[in-house]
Amino acid sequence: MDGTGKLFYRQKPFLARDYRVATYALRDTASEMATLIDDLAGVIRSISPSSEPAIILGESFGGTLALSFALKRPELVRALVIINSFPRFLPQTRLRVVIPTLQIFPWKAMTLVRQFTATRLHSQFTHRDEIRRFLKLTAGTTRHGYLNRLRILKRYDVRDQLHQITAPTLLLAAEEDHLVPSVEQAQYMAERLPRATSRVLHGHGHICLIAPNIDLGIILSDWPAP
Repeated sequence: MDGTGKLFYRQKPFLARDYRVATYALRDTASEMATLIDDLAGVIRSISPSSEPAIILGESFGGTLALSFALKRPELVRALVIINSFPRFLPQTRLRVVIPTLQIFPWKAMTLVRQFTATRLHSQFTHRDEIRRFLKLTAGTTRHGYLNRLRILKRYDVRDQLHQITAPTLLLAAEEDHLVPSVEQAQYMAERLPRATSRVLHGHGHICLIAPNIDLGIILSDWPAP
């Protein structure tokens, strides 16, 4: 949801051992998933001039974009890696409460909220220094961008389209995710995606990619699909 792409900082060196890696910031002014899909297509074209398909890796909201992208631009997708995400955000009542609250909430206090919720969102293995770095990197998140992405989630629902995604898909789900029922959602998607593999990240919370014992490079090397 932060939309910066900066929280892949620990994983980029691991992935770069075998892949050409690109991260990017989501456009804060984007109010439709279609806009984000077009932006991602532009990123792929910029790093792959020959238009070779890419492995799209998305965490949480990024996973919703990855799934949506695979439905709209399948020719650009070699494989999907979906982390702690979902085909529909439920219950929607949470969004109906959070959106108006964030419209009036003092935005500068968001750092304090992230500090207060750290023990529930981060993995138990994540060092305090990494959490401090997380807080610093997410401090630049804008209210406008955050609200736009929440509004996109109100309209997002690909449950009935999952069977159309033919790209190999790796579903990673944190066992102790207190924000999203990731294991349950991964099981739901694995039953409907034609070429899905699921794996539980034991002992991890929703924000798991900055934990010291997660290496996406190794995880992908153990997954033969790509």
